[in-house]
Amino acid sequence: MSRRHLLLGLVTSMVTILKPSMASAASPAGEATWDLTESQWRQRLSPEEFDVLRREGTERPFTSRALLEEKRDGTFVCKGCELPLFSSATKYESGTGWPSFWEPLPNNIATKLDFKLFLPRTEYHCRRCGGHQGHVFNDGPQPTGKRYCNNGVALAFVPADAAETPVN
Repeated sequence: MSRRHLLLGLVTSMVTILKPSMASAASPAGEATWDLTESQWRQRLSPEEFDVLRREGTERPFTSRALLEEKRDGTFVCKGCELPLFSSATKYESGTGWPSFWEPLPNNIATKLDFKLFLPRTEYHCRRCGGHQGHVFNDGPQPTGKRYCNNGVALAFVPADAAETPVN
């Protein structure tokens, strides 16, 4: 790691520490409030969904087979609040065992640095409810070169031809 990257990581971590967590992010004006209590989130989510979305956990790879194998046109939405996060047009097979995308929908995710593995990683959350989704890496396909590596339990799929009910 270069001195520049180390310095950038330290400065960014200080900014991240001083900023409020994305998990408590407020919804923009005009949207439903997603400032639920822990008890309300536990009622809304399964234990595994709660661990990932509210505690920034990570599911084991290859455990969300239905989403890994999903090939239909549609939209991947946040499991916490159903905000659309990714178009199926940006999904690709990364071989990692987690659903991967090369670009999110505009303005629907927020990022912060994560130092849980000691080296900085970029973590991303649902902009509306603050639910942890996964991490973004610089080893994805063109045109962005990004890999948004998403926990499957944090997503639901809404087929383009049946936009009423998300598929888990």
